Amino acid sequence: MDGVWPTVIICAVLALIAALAIRSYVKKLQNGCCGAGGDSEKRLRPPDRELSHYPYAWRIKIDGMSCKRCALRIENAFHEKDGFYAKVSLKNKEAIVYTKSKASRQELTGIVERAGYQLLSLEQAAER
Repeated sequence: MDGVWPTVIICAVLALIAALAIRSYVKKLQNGCCGAGGDSEKRLRPPDRELSHYPYAWRIKIDGMSCKRCALRIENAFHEKDGFYAKVSLKNKEAIVYTKSKASRQELTGIVERAGYQLLSLEQAAER
């Protein structure tokens, strides 16, 4: 009976690791991330791409982006909203979001989270 408990513990740990891995994979399949399926993402363009029409700008650090499709999904999430224009950098894991009117942290966070990602930090951006 002494040799049974280490085996039970090892099996329980392996089962937990397998469950977490399967959960992560299912999440990726549902989001269609990294080419794991789903329809191809189409680029949405904002009707107005003239930066001088957007007096407000935010730099948003984003967690969870792993491919170009992720970056496109975030850009599209902002472009769907009237008065928003976004440029996403996968390399820097951030988006520069331009708005025609002042947007709240809550609104920006909501857009990122509905796209399936996490907003890590938000600051006003000086860049144009």
